[in-house]
Amino acid sequence: MARFFALGLLVLPIIEIALFIKVGQSIGLWPTLALIIGAALLGGLLLRQQGLQIVGQLRNNMSSGQLPGRTIAETMMIGLAALLLVLPGFLSDIVALALLLPPVRGWIYAGLASRLTVVSASASYRSTRQAENPRMGGPGTIDLDEDDYRPQ
Repeated sequence: MARFFALGLLVLPIIEIALFIKVGQSIGLWPTLALIIGAALLGGLLLRQQGLQIVGQLRNNMSSGQLPGRTIAETMMIGLAALLLVLPGFLSDIVALALLLPPVRGWIYAGLASRLTVVSASASYRSTRQAENPRMGGPGTIDLDEDDYRPQ
C-alpha cells in the first residue's frame, strides 16, 4: 500500500504538469490561469457553503438520535473535493467535480459501508455500584432525618 502511495505522489504531479501544458497549448496561457484561479475560488466558496450545510445535518442527526455515519462520510468527501479544487491542477479538479455529484458520493459510501462494521455505543454510563467513599454508607455512618438535625 505504501508503494502505491509513493508512486502516486510521484506520478500525479507529472500528469498535472502534462495537462497544464496541453491545456495551455490549446486555449492559451491566460485562459488556463483563469481556469486554475477560478477553480480555487470555487473550491473555497464550496467548502464554506457545504460545510455549513453539513453542520446543520449533523445537528439534526444527533438531535434525532441517529448515527451520522453517512453525513460524516459525505462531509469528508465534500471537504476532499474542496481541497482538490483549491489545489492547482486539472486532474484534481476533475476528481473534485466527480466527488461533488451526489450519485458518485453515494456509490463511494456504499462501497465503503460494505467493508465496514458500525458499532453503536451509548453516550451515557450508569453504574449500579455505590461510590467507594468510606464516609458514605459504611458501618460508622449516622443517617439523620430532618427532625433529628438542629442547626446551632
